[in-house]
Amino acid sequence: MDLENLDFDNESLSEDQQNQLLFMMLVQQHQQIAMMGMGKIQNPSTDQVEREMKSAKFAIDTLLMLKEFTKGNLPKELKNYLDQTLNNLRMNYADEKEKENKESGSKNEEEE
Repeated sequence: MDLENLDFDNESLSEDQQNQLLFMMLVQQHQQIAMMGMGKIQNPSTDQVEREMKSAKFAIDTLLMLKEFTKGNLPKELKNYLDQTLNNLRMNYADEKEKENKESGSKNEEEE
């Protein structure tokens, strides 16, 4: 199911298609929260790039919980969408944590 080409208000969508769309939107919302927390995208409320790794981790953990709770109950397409989103977020999170550790390591060296 392609989010870009679906019209949620279109009455031709079945209930199952609407539920799949809602699931994808939920995953996408948490993906955006995580990306904002990692400073990868701008916060639309403030028009600023803000870095708050705790909120990024919370959003990723929420998606991990969703994956566990829906195990065996998702169509293959939605399972793959969730898995790809989580893989992407985890790689970005690991990259940002590594940058954070390097930055704090160089700050500690400067203080010595």
